[in-house]
Amino acid sequence: MLFLVAALLLLGVAMGTVAHVPLSVTLVLATVIGLWLVVFAVRERRARPR
Repeated sequence: MLFLVAALLLLGVAMGTVAHVPLSVTLVLATVIGLWLVVFAVRERRARPR
């Protein structure tokens, strides 16, 4: 859960800086955050007790 909060916080910071950074930097940040969320989701799904 803490990772999700951190990812959303980073997303908010990144979205706030979109107006001040080049498009390439924004796309790289969006990709990194998206990959982080995918890894988090996969780890959470695997950690579920069956």
